[in-house]
Amino acid sequence: MPLVHISMRTGKSEAYRQSIFDNVYRAMHETFNVPEDDQFMTITEHDAATFRYGSSYLGIPRSDDLVYIQITANNTRTVEQKKALFHRIAELLGKNPGIRPEDVFVSLVEVVKENWSLGNGLAQYA
Repeated sequence: MPLVHISMRTGKSEAYRQSIFDNVYRAMHETFNVPEDDQFMTITEHDAATFRYGSSYLGIPRSDDLVYIQITANNTRTVEQKKALFHRIAELLGKNPGIRPEDVFVSLVEVVKENWSLGNGLAQYA
């Protein structure tokens, strides 16, 4: 049950944003076995004054097309699955909507299963 928060600069089209949603979900489905209809995602857009990044941190040349993708998920995946997820997200976003791999920044936040309430005030996974 990943929860995905995506942050990016303002000014992209609805089709561009929908492509990000679709391809991040596809990568999670393929590498993390996320089931159909398990799509809980947001995109927040920022103007230049509220979006900052290191343009060359770790020798990676980033641009204003940088996209932050924060995924909160259960702590049940292997290191290999995590690497596959990161690679697949960058690969798919490179194809559509055309984001350079250098501009795909992914952060995975892992939590234990009992830390979720998916509605009705219940801890469905506890």
